[in-house]
Amino acid sequence: MKTAVFRFTSRLLGAGRRDAPQGGGAAMPPLLKARSALFWRSERAATAVEFALIALPFLMLLIGIIEVGLVFMVAMALESATDVAARQIRIGALQNQTTAATAATFKTLVCNNMVWLSGACAANLEVDVRTFTQFQSVALPNPVSSGALLPQSQLQFSLGGPGSIVLVRAYLPWTLMSPVLDQMAAQTSTGQIILTSTTTFRNEPYPSSP
Repeated sequence: MKTAVFRFTSRLLGAGRRDAPQGGGAAMPPLLKARSALFWRSERAATAVEFALIALPFLMLLIGIIEVGLVFMVAMALESATDVAARQIRIGALQNQTTAATAATFKTLVCNNMVWLSGACAANLEVDVRTFTQFQSVALPNPVSSGALLPQSQLQFSLGGPGSIVLVRAYLPWTLMSPVLDQMAAQTSTGQIILTSTTTFRNEPYPSSP
């Protein structure tokens, strides 16, 4: 009988020690304890939290990919337009026209071949046309000075004559929208890159106008 009473008392005391909080405070109500455990095990918002963590980097990556593709497309359009316009120099069409050709005339030829960007092209395009005596002496000048694209007044426009070696370059400033790309690739102090098209050729032996 004494043994049974001792065991019963020990169980009661042990249960009391397990339920008693640390530091002598009040015990947590069973319902609150159950709700707390349920809260820590809940995974219903895990997807939303994970999406919030990756959404911003994903959107930045997506915008960067789209912008790189757009820049590539504009660069290809500028290259094609410059080649088409430069042919007018190569065959002597600009040299033999009644009115002397100017840089503005050549810019118009280039921009006319970039119909979908004609407005931005006409406002921002700069051209540099130089002649050389031999291909080995052809040098590519830097169009950016003091963080800005050189104005047309500081660039050259020399068409040459029959058999002349001509270097034609077209510069189109382009503003980047992606916050990472504009810091990595910017060539001007305003965060722009300079899309450049270059072509070099020898003028054909066209007949000069009288």
